[in-house]
Amino acid sequence: MSQNFGNIMKQAKKMQERMARLQEELELKTVEATAGGGMVTVIINGKYEIVSMKIEKEVVNPEDIEMLQDLVVAAINEGIRKAQEMAATEMSKITGGLNIPGLT
Repeated sequence: MSQNFGNIMKQAKKMQERMARLQEELELKTVEATAGGGMVTVIINGKYEIVSMKIEKEVVNPEDIEMLQDLVVAAINEGIRKAQEMAATEMSKITGGLNIPGLT
């Protein structure tokens, strides 16, 4: 029985090491999301950090700041959704599809 437990602990340690490596890799992977037909573009990494944002000058209207704010929020939310999907896909490669709460 202790040999089985030892094997389980080794496997858990390997999985933990692979997940730590994946977290580092996700920081380098990015997704792009746009809103307003490409008027606002954001690039977000796998750690859900905004890497860059581009706003086309045509959408900047001092008389309608609310629209620009809405487009920025929409692009960021879409980027976060895409980054979450990317992270979940990468994590499932390690966990074999097991849904382990708190990992993504």
